[in-house]
Amino acid sequence: MGRERVTILGSTGSIGVSTLDVLARQPDRFEVHALTAHANVERLAEQCLAHRPAVAVMVDREAASALRDLLARAGSGTTVLAGEEALVDAARAPEVDVVMAAIVGAAGLLPTLAGAHAGKRLLLANKESLVMSGALLMDAVTHSGARLLPVDSEHNAIFQCLPAGYTCGESVCPHGAERILLTASGGPFRERPLQSFDAITPNEACAHPNWDMGRKISVDSATMMNKGLEIIEARWLFSLPPEAIEVVLHPQSIVHSMVSYADGSVLAQLGNPDMRTPIAHSLAWPDRMASGVAPLDLLKAGRLEFLPPSQERFPCLELAYRALKAGGTATTILNAANEIAVQAFLDERIRFPTIARLIDLTLAALPVRPADSLDGILAADAEAREYASAWVNAQATAH
Repeated sequence: MGRERVTILGSTGSIGVSTLDVLARQPDRFEVHALTAHANVERLAEQCLAHRPAVAVMVDREAASALRDLLARAGSGTTVLAGEEALVDAARAPEVDVVMAAIVGAAGLLPTLAGAHAGKRLLLANKESLVMSGALLMDAVTHSGARLLPVDSEHNAIFQCLPAGYTCGESVCPHGAERILLTASGGPFRERPLQSFDAITPNEACAHPNWDMGRKISVDSATMMNKGLEIIEARWLFSLPPEAIEVVLHPQSIVHSMVSYADGSVLAQLGNPDMRTPIAHSLAWPDRMASGVAPLDLLKAGRLEFLPPSQERFPCLELAYRALKAGGTATTILNAANEIAVQAFLDERIRFPTIARLIDLTLAALPVRPADSLDGILAADAEAREYASAWVNAQATAH
């Protein structure tokens, strides 16, 4: 049996870097076919020279030109392509077996859908694809015969705790599984006094206590919107209603999530907080393979704590439940408003508590429509971004 060929969408981000680390440990089993990035020329060039993909894609055309020149001078045989269509082509290329969907945010939607429609083994680390277009993506997986495997540590943990043979997206969750318990560290502000939240800086919000992540995802962790998006993702992956998906704070980030069964059993997946574990599990499934992650030492870890999340401290959780229950394009609106709000916070245009406030305002202001077409979803996304951006601009002008 030949090596499986892998495309990594978003190879310069934290998930992409971890995926390449895992692949490099299994040279007889996998080969890198394509690597993609938005505009990080230096890192993608380093990756191309180290892993020698057939294709590299830069969404930014000027960055693609710079990468092409750099690789040519280095004598690389990698073909460099540019633009969003090339990104989509990399996901659906006939010679590709596995697609790692690791682009952060709504930018990952179209190539992720393309991989699903092409029937690939789709490793999903881009939760926004399901948040924006859950029904469309799961329908594409079902009709094309694609195999979707969750890479987010929480959803991968749930998948590992479900009965063998379960397929993500089945219309009914396996018999006996009654509740999903998503664990969350609580981020860097789990115990910070609420009265000081106005003074939180972007660097403080990006200093996650347990995980090494990009800035956008780190802010989502600090607000716990990442957990809100994961609630929505879990609904589509595991076919459970919102009321059967709970969040518990677990500061140690060792129990990655749990499944509660009708007989009183609760199954949990444990491990060190390292994304190479779920990446390796998804790549090797249904087998297991080395990931480079050290074994978990429970004696060293000591106690494991579980606490309820505070709605006052983490209002984004309730916003996510609200959008999920509203259905249609509400979750698309939620995600778009969050992306605008987080970027505005990182640019120091709004304060940390305003992230949740802006999402709330956007959800209240815009109509919710059926999410039954890609055009409709993209229109809702654009409308929400326009509204949220205008609000941020108006606030800046007022001050």
